[in-house]
Amino acid sequence: MSEPWPGRAAAPSLDDIARLAEEAFAALPDLFRRMAGDIVFRVDDFPDEEVLAALEIEDPFGLTGLYQGVDLGRRSVMDLTAEPARVFLYRRPLLDEWAERGDVTLAELVTHVLVHEIGHHLGLTDEQIDRIEAG
Repeated sequence: MSEPWPGRAAAPSLDDIARLAEEAFAALPDLFRRMAGDIVFRVDDFPDEEVLAALEIEDPFGLTGLYQGVDLGRRSVMDLTAEPARVFLYRRPLLDEWAERGDVTLAELVTHVLVHEIGHHLGLTDEQIDRIEAG
């Protein structure tokens, strides 16, 4: 692995990934954080079966993160939002990708996935997010 996990005999926990996500979010530019608003972050080991089925993903390791909610570009002041906008990070797929790649730290990977999913919250497509990251 490219990044040691000091003092740990076990893989990083859900709480460890959540801490990395909180640190990544806090390090983002203020404007980006304000635009994200009251988004909720959640870390699970894997996406649930319903999510995988809805996205037609067979391998639970194939999804590292997910935005769930109505993106800001499609919201209206008339909308009644029953559920908050959420970004899910999936620990086991993140750890698997981190171990396989070996060219990024776990913090960098968590930041990348978090920013990508917040991009969806802001109404950006995968292609737009990729162009922004490439620039």
